[in-house]
Amino acid sequence: MPDQDLLELLIEGIAEDPPWSTFVQRLRQRIGADYASIVFRPSPQNRVIHLASGRESPPIVAQLYRDTLYKTDPMPYRELQEGKVYALPDLLHFDDPAHDSYYRQLLEPSGMNLLRMLRVMEPGGVSAWITVSRRKGDFRAEHDDLLAALAPFLRAALRGFIALERERTSAIVANEAINRMNFGWLTLDGTGRILDADHNAEGVLAGSKLLIRNRSGRLVATRPEISREIDEAIRAMAGNPQGRPRAIVLSREPWLDMLLVPSSVRTGTTRPAPALVAYVHADRSSSADRVEQLGQMFDLIPCEARLALALSRGMSIAEAAVELGLTVESARTYSKRIYAKTGARGQADLVRFIHRSVLAIA
Repeated sequence: MPDQDLLELLIEGIAEDPPWSTFVQRLRQRIGADYASIVFRPSPQNRVIHLASGRESPPIVAQLYRDTLYKTDPMPYRELQEGKVYALPDLLHFDDPAHDSYYRQLLEPSGMNLLRMLRVMEPGGVSAWITVSRRKGDFRAEHDDLLAALAPFLRAALRGFIALERERTSAIVANEAINRMNFGWLTLDGTGRILDADHNAEGVLAGSKLLIRNRSGRLVATRPEISREIDEAIRAMAGNPQGRPRAIVLSREPWLDMLLVPSSVRTGTTRPAPALVAYVHADRSSSADRVEQLGQMFDLIPCEARLALALSRGMSIAEAAVELGLTVESARTYSKRIYAKTGARGQADLVRFIHRSVLAIA
């Protein structure tokens, strides 16, 4: 059984940056090696992660490997039996000139005269290699036993890291899309107190001057009528998981709106379960920019683009006419031209076309 502290460092190392750096250092000290490393590639598209502790190759030797020796590296990395500890004579055939040359040019100048290597592979197929080496004095049987005993624990830790890395990648891609659309979220308890918020929502709270976190931690608006609307929606939905979502327009210029929905998370883990989620959306572009973009995308003249933008933001024809200083009849005429140019069969279609177009992430 490996030392308790080594196992703890394997578990904690998943969250380190770089991962397992403390574990590699402690393993080198524990085994009395001059050098120790872990090498793995999280996926075929990722760069190789090389974690090392101790005496590394001299710069000129490392450069020689990067320039040429890597092409003729004879180490049978992927042929190693998973979980088995190998000594240097198991890895290189010194009667082979190519193997002997590799040893003389790289390993010996790097102080890797005596070496142990272990390969582990997690269920998804990602392999990792532990290497420990010394210049003098071979490793003992107890050191081989320690490395072999570490194999199942390193395999499990590697599996956890790979799963976490994949989730991180998915989250980065999803967050990039959300960031470009300028959406954010806040979770609320049944009284409207903010439990958690993402970066975009925190930015809205800090910069919009329309939504704030008050001294008791509740989500409120600086305009009393909107604050009352938020309170009413929270009371209606907090005790009703099947309640209908409530959309609230906070500002038209710059555009800022919010959607309150009952939370689907019914149990908490490290914190209370949220009763509601508030999705906030702030338009990155000004209305003038959006009008120009709509004109370019759908070949609308400016007055048509302004009306299309107003309709896409939920206004009725009559409301948009007042907003834009048009008669209702003129607004109806423009709307017909908009529907013809965009291919929309009505306002619902128009909203869908605009909000599903690339303008959503422009």
